[in-house]
Order: sequence, then C-alpha cells, then structure tokens
Amino acid sequence: MSASLIRRACAAALLLTSTLAPAVAAAPQPGAPAPESKRAAQARLLGEKIVPYKLDFLGTTVGGLSGIDRDRCTGEYVLISDDRSFLQPARVYTARLDVDTDGVHSVDFTGTRPLLQPDGSVYPSPALGDGKAIDPEEIRVDPLKCRYWWGQEGDRPAVAGPPVIQPSVEISDPDGSHRGRLRLPENYTITADRGPRRNQAVEALTFGARGTVVTSAIEGPLVQDGPVPDLTHGALVRVTQQTRAGRVLGQFAYPIEKIFAESDPTSPWGPDTGVPSILAFPDDPARYLVLERTWVAGSGYKIRLYDATTRGATDVQAVDSLVDRPVVPMRKRLVADFHTLGLSTVDNTEGMTWGPVLPSGERSLILVSDDNFDKDAVTQFVALALR
Repeated sequence: MSASLIRRACAAALLLTSTLAPAVAAAPQPGAPAPESKRAAQARLLGEKIVPYKLDFLGTTVGGLSGIDRDRCTGEYVLISDDRSFLQPARVYTARLDVDTDGVHSVDFTGTRPLLQPDGSVYPSPALGDGKAIDPEEIRVDPLKCRYWWGQEGDRPAVAGPPVIQPSVEISDPDGSHRGRLRLPENYTITADRGPRRNQAVEALTFGARGTVVTSAIEGPLVQDGPVPDLTHGALVRVTQQTRAGRVLGQFAYPIEKIFAESDPTSPWGPDTGVPSILAFPDDPARYLVLERTWVAGSGYKIRLYDATTRGATDVQAVDSLVDRPVVPMRKRLVADFHTLGLSTVDNTEGMTWGPVLPSGERSLILVSDDNFDKDAVTQFVALALR
C-alpha cells in the first residue's frame, strides 16, 4: 500500500526516534509455539543507491516502485510502478543493477512497458470511475516461463458510489500482454463486511518450491480478523500457499508488530502498518523473508525484516474469523531493523528479491523503496548480504 503524498509530506524531515523491536512479536492469540532452535538469517549492509527524483525514462516518470524481482531469463531486474495510470499508463520497468560486496555501483533502466488489459488496451485512470482501474503493487517473474505475475490491491471505496475493484494477481508476458489470472482464495474477496481493508490487500507475492507454489500475503488483517495494530497490540494477517492453478494448499496467520510510537496529534493521518513483500527461501518451501513496513506521523518509517516459517502453524483456510481463536501463528525472528544498518535514510521500502550469490557464500538481497512521486521521499535501492 502506498502512503498518500500528503501523509508523506507530514513525515518528511522528522526524526526517527523508535527503538529496536523484540526479535519475536508477542502473538495476539494464545497457543504460540516455542521459538525454533534453527538460527535465523542474519543481514549486513552492502550498499545503497538513490535514483533521481522523477527521473524521465523513455517518456515515463520513474517512481512509485513497489515491487522488484530478478528475471533469470535475462539477468535483469523487473520493477513495477504503483502509478495507477494517473501520470502514465500502469507499467513495469527493466533495469540492470551492478551489485557486489563493495556496494550498489549503478542502477541503469533498460526498458519500460505498459501493462495491458485482456483486450490489449492500457489500464484507465481511476478518475474514469468505470471499475477497470488497478493498483499495481507487487511483481514476480515466473521461474518456469519467465512471465510476469503481478499483484494489485483493487479498491474498497471509502465512501459509497465508486465501484469496488477486487484485488487480483494478473499474469502478463514481458511485452505487457495479458495472459491470465490466478484464482485467489475466497476470503480475499472484498464484500460489505468481509475481506481486505482499503489499501491493505494483495501487496506481497512470491514463488517457492521451484516455481510450483505461489504464496501471497494480505497486507493487513482482514475485516473479520479483528482490528489493525495499535500501541499495545499487533494483529494477524493471512499468508496463503497455492498451486499455480489456484488450489489452496494452506493458509496461515502471520503476526505483525504493534505500532512503535505515538502519532503526532496534529496530523490527520493515523499509523499505517503491514506486510508489503514476502520472499520464499530457495531451499525451504515453508520458510520466508517477510518485510514489515510501518509509518507513524511525527516519527516516520520503521522497516523490519523477519525470517518466518509456516512449519507448525495452524492451517486457517477454513477459519472464517481469527478473533479469539486459539490458532498457532507463524514463527518469526528479526533479521534486520533498517535503523541499525547505517543507511542514509529509512524510507518507504516495499519490494525485495534475491540477488546474486556473493564470493563469501552469502546471498544478496535487493530492496527498493516507493517514493510515492513525492519530492520529500526517495527511490532507494538497498543491497544486503544474508547468511
């Protein structure tokens, strides 16, 4: 979910004063298992690179980069912009990144394509109000066919009138042509009193088990699963494993952190927190890196990366509501709090993907931030080494 430009402006230039979060969040439900004995991944900073604000590339405005993945067929990285066709048609970019143990040396954009509807036309702006607009937030390159699978949050209108746009995972060729759609779980559907909250739908997607399993995460708790996090309580969000054809293999509750600081009382915007990205480990189908992103007026962003597993967690696909249910949530361990990495700034990080294996044997991790097309924010590429 992209924070609004107004809200980002409120947060600009304010001191980030939060403290380090505990390694494992206290689950808001009873029955949490004991921590695993297996050691969590550890991260160190390799480097960062910031792309110029509103960089013009082939007649498009580079910004709003909300998802990133590496294309094994080309060796390039694929990025999705969350521009909802307000500036230019909804689109993807390709880029080459020069990353090694000494840092991020360059980010060079190599191409851009609009995402196309099944009829071959570009997606319209939401201003048309025809219910065909999209909110692109995540992209993965299919490891089997090198097509683009991309998630969009849809829209639950804040007021009556505009049509509901259901969240979806679309499939496109690299040239933008539409190839299909993943059938999502029934409880991902927006209804009057059920389903994802506004701007808290499908923002996290990953392939696992050599491309045979597709895992998605809802950014925030479903309406029926209880309130959003506050200063004293976290919340549970649903993580779903499916076959490529859409059959649900399992659905699990992932515990997100409570809000880390009080909001500025003069701000009209409340805290915003959730899961913007999830990434499967190549060698363990039950293990994931989970990115948690929180924004608080007056304190800015807190970005945390967790090592999490579905192993031992309750399968909740048949559980209508998680409220007061004794489910066992996914275990998680802190890998990195971005405030401790030595970055020049901690911003709206939303996308992540595996990079190349380093000579040390560590695996690189590439992350990108969404600047919301706001001059007070940044498009920041960050490279970490994980072991």
